[in-house]
Amino acid sequence: MLVERETGEAWVIKQALPKLRVAVDWFSSPQRIKQETAGLRWLFRTTPAGAITPLVFADSSNHLFAMEAVAYPHVNWKTLLMSGQISSNYVEQFGRLLATIHVAGFRGRERLTKVFGDRSFFESLRIEPYYTYTGTQVSQASPFLQALIQETGRCALTVVHGDYSPKNVLIYRDNLVLLDHEAIHFGDPAFDIGFSLTHLLSKAHHFPAWRDNFATAAALFWRTYEHGVYGLDMTVGLEKRAVRHTLACLLARVAGGPARTSLLVLLVLALLGTLWLLGVVVQRRG
Repeated sequence: MLVERETGEAWVIKQALPKLRVAVDWFSSPQRIKQETAGLRWLFRTTPAGAITPLVFADSSNHLFAMEAVAYPHVNWKTLLMSGQISSNYVEQFGRLLATIHVAGFRGRERLTKVFGDRSFFESLRIEPYYTYTGTQVSQASPFLQALIQETGRCALTVVHGDYSPKNVLIYRDNLVLLDHEAIHFGDPAFDIGFSLTHLLSKAHHFPAWRDNFATAAALFWRTYEHGVYGLDMTVGLEKRAVRHTLACLLARVAGGPARTSLLVLLVLALLGTLWLLGVVVQRRG
């Protein structure tokens, strides 16, 4: 909710609800607002100036907080992408910002694993509606998804945003502003990469006229991110896990909802089959 005060200040008030506003009935504890508030504070201190909206106040008893609203004029990055405006500047910023978050989380892991160690909100907001549910809809992919869920649960390397996508980015004065941090947790950075790449690659399919541009943007995002985290121990095996999460998120987008498309499901399954042969997919442990 946007609140414009007589003083000229503008706040956005966000309240966590037990039932998510999605087509399928999904539930998550409103207590997640506490973790999002902690994430908002940490991200504001960690990222470049202007990349995160400042917290104004928090009211945990009512499961809400207020943050400063992004000034006008601004535009949602997804809106620009959907109109074919694919800026390499924004793509590079997107990659650098994610690398900044992951590097800072990795370097501060001894303290941050305690702050963001609760993964229950991430699981209820992402793992269950994306991976678990999709496994019930596409039985052929269930072994892959269950193995990926287990692998993700074992991996705790850095702070993970959990909802890192163009829809949660505003463009203000040519700079990115990141929003919506309720799935933040300490876990596997590969999820953020896969979740992000899914949005770019799915648009490459959806808009044939701009397919090459979106594919180029996806590659640029990965190269920029990779450069930002180069040399850290957390990068061991990161690329392979990112591929797995990208495919899982792509499958969830085309098969996990009411608008599932059989042809697209078969396409992603074919990609999964190729990865099994290449040995990139998670191996089941005996």
